[in-house]
Amino acid sequence: MAKCSKCEKRKGKRYCVALGDYLCSLCCGLLREKEIHCPQTCTYLEKHKPYQEQRIIEKKPESSPRALSPEEDILNDERMAWLAVHIEAPLKEYAEKKEDFTDKEALLSLEYAREKIEKGKGLLITPEEKSKPKNEIGEAIFQNIERCRYERKIILPEEVATYKKEEKIQCLERIILGVKFWAKGNFEGRNYVEQVLKRFARIKDLSRQKKIITTS
Repeated sequence: MAKCSKCEKRKGKRYCVALGDYLCSLCCGLLREKEIHCPQTCTYLEKHKPYQEQRIIEKKPESSPRALSPEEDILNDERMAWLAVHIEAPLKEYAEKKEDFTDKEALLSLEYAREKIEKGKGLLITPEEKSKPKNEIGEAIFQNIERCRYERKIILPEEVATYKKEEKIQCLERIILGVKFWAKGNFEGRNYVEQVLKRFARIKDLSRQKKIITTS
């Protein structure tokens, strides 16, 4: 039996469609949906998906040493609140189209975008999946973040209008914290999603005053 195509140490017992080569079970687990865009039909992905999703739900923020209350967070800053609105916009649009869109789906989409920004590179994609993102909403969030510029009536220098990688991750992790706060352990519900819909409704009502409504 051939060795694992990644570590070249252990036996490659699992055939990876995305790589067109064999992986050992350890490398398969470490690279799955991180460096490799796994086809949704992969038996190894399907088997471990519930476990991986639960790990994401239970994951603690990386950029904050402690859980912040809704009253003391970075979104009190208008510039970061502007970025947060752009992050949540795809969630709002999808929630309006899909009535059974859950807090769990929102959380996984945000985590997808966070991980993609953190890595700074795309995942390996199989030819048949090039036009089909692994997480459609997460991809939309990622694209919104990359295009986002802080806008005000005054002209801002480019380094102020754009967002650093650390700021993007920090804002995403703050919103992820908000999802967990509103879900209250029931990620199959829509507590957070409903908050997003209400918040954007208020933004629409107050658009003439051009106010920014922050996440809570």
